[in-house]
Formats: sequence, structure tokens, C-alpha cells
Amino acid sequence: MTKYKTQNLRNTFRNARKGMRLSLKSERNIRIHIIVAIPALILGFCLNFSIVKFCILLMTITSVLAAEMFNSAIEFSLDSIYHNKYSRMVGMAKDIAAGAVMLVTITAILIGFLLFAPPLIKLVVA
Repeated sequence: MTKYKTQNLRNTFRNARKGMRLSLKSERNIRIHIIVAIPALILGFCLNFSIVKFCILLMTITSVLAAEMFNSAIEFSLDSIYHNKYSRMVGMAKDIAAGAVMLVTITAILIGFLLFAPPLIKLVVA
């Protein structure tokens, strides 16, 4: 049993929304990803993506945002534990987390190319 009070479902969702708001307010990269994601969703809708393609697009966008949020959580946690003091190990952990975000983002760009290139080429050629 934990020493902390068990949360009810309502508080769990309230805390999750708070975490999403905090990440939007504090993390520039998350805002950039959302600014890129909105036109991608609109373009997918305008190009009449199938349900499968639209789901792939949504999952790709979500994976980038989630990776960025995990990265932020790791950075905040380590900074809190080490009181913002330099530590080689903390630097390595932060770099690895940032590398994971970069990997997911590069994969998202490739998926975006695979999803958007064929219908856009058809529009240009037609």
C-alpha cells in the first residue's frame, strides 16, 4: 500500500489535463510540433485520407508529442533531483532522451512523406 491517497478517476484526468497544459506552456518544442501537426491534419482531411491513413497520421503525431512530453518529464525530474547542478550522468540521460525525441521526429517526417507525397504528386501531375 502506498502512503499517498489513491486518486479517483476524476482527479486522474484533472492531473493529466494539467500536465498537458504545463507542457504546452513550458515547452517550446511541443508548441512547434503542434503548429506543424495542425496543418498536416487539415491537409490529410483535404486530401481525403482513408481512415487507415488518418489513423497512421494521428498515431504519428501523438508519438512525437508523447516523446517530447516524456523528454520534458525526464529533464524536469533530473533537474529537480540534482538541483540544476551539472552532472555528467544527468547530461547523458538528457541527451539520450533528446535523441529519442529526434528519432521519433525523423520517423514521423518519413511517415509524413510516405503519406502525403503520392496524393500531392497526383495533384501536381493532373
